[in-house]
Amino acid sequence: MAGEIYTFEQTFSFSPLPSKKLSFLQDRDTLSLLMKWSMLGRISAQSYSFDQCFYPYSSEKFALCFFKDPNVLSGLRKMEAGAWVPLDKPVVSVDVEVVPCTQVSMEIFDPIYSCGIVRPSGHVVKCFHDVYPDYDELRQMLQEEDSEHYYVVGKKERVEFLFRLFKHLCFGGELCQYEDAIDPYISTTKKIYKDLISVQRDPETKNISVVSTVLKVCAYDESGRCYPGRREEEQTFAYLIVDPFKRHVTLFYHCYGVGSFTL
Repeated sequence: MAGEIYTFEQTFSFSPLPSKKLSFLQDRDTLSLLMKWSMLGRISAQSYSFDQCFYPYSSEKFALCFFKDPNVLSGLRKMEAGAWVPLDKPVVSVDVEVVPCTQVSMEIFDPIYSCGIVRPSGHVVKCFHDVYPDYDELRQMLQEEDSEHYYVVGKKERVEFLFRLFKHLCFGGELCQYEDAIDPYISTTKKIYKDLISVQRDPETKNISVVSTVLKVCAYDESGRCYPGRREEEQTFAYLIVDPFKRHVTLFYHCYGVGSFTL
C-alpha cells in the first residue's frame, strides 16, 4: 500500500549458561567475607547468552526482553522474607540506568589512603556519629555529602560501577559486621569486578579498555515495582552486565536483609 511504512522491532532471546561459574561465588575466602557482611545467601550472579547485536541505545528494550524471556523467568528468583521466590506476575515495564564503567585499575581508591580516612596500617579511622555507634570515616565518606572527605573521590569516579560495587560491599546487609581495615573491601571489590567485567587490549596501543555495558535495572509488574524488590533500598540492587562481543549477560543481584546461609 502506498505510503505504508514497515518497521522492525528488535527483540532479544536468552539462554542460560549454567556452566559459566563466577569465581567469587566459589572462593571460600570471599564467601566467608560475604557471610560476615550479611550478604551471603542474598547475593547471586546468573549468566545467559543472547541472540542479537547489543548497542547501549537499545538498553531498555534489552532489559524488558530479558525480564519477559521464558528461559530467564524459569530460573529467575528474588529474595522475599528470607526465601528465594519466582516472579509471580508478568513484567510490564523496566527502568534502566546505564552505569559508567571505564575503570581498568584500582587507582580510583588511591585518594582514600592519603586523606585521613585510613591509617598507614590500613585500618579505618573511627569517628563519632549521633545515630550509628562504632562509626568510621570510610562509611561517612561514602554516604554523607557534608563529610569533609566526601569529594576526595570525584563526582565522575563515584558513579563508576567499580566504586558503586565497593560501596555496596562496605555497607553489606542488615547484620553487617564492618571491617576494621580497608583491605578486605578493596580485594573483594577487585575480585568481583574482574569476574563481572570484560576487557580487551588494543593491538596497536596495548591499552586495556572495558567492553562491558553495565545496566542498573528495576522491573515493574501491574502492581508496581517487583524486582529487585518491592521497596526501594540502596542495598537491594540488580545489574545486567553485558558483553556485546561474546553476547553474554550476567545478572548480578543482592537483596538487603539478614544473611540466610552459612558456609
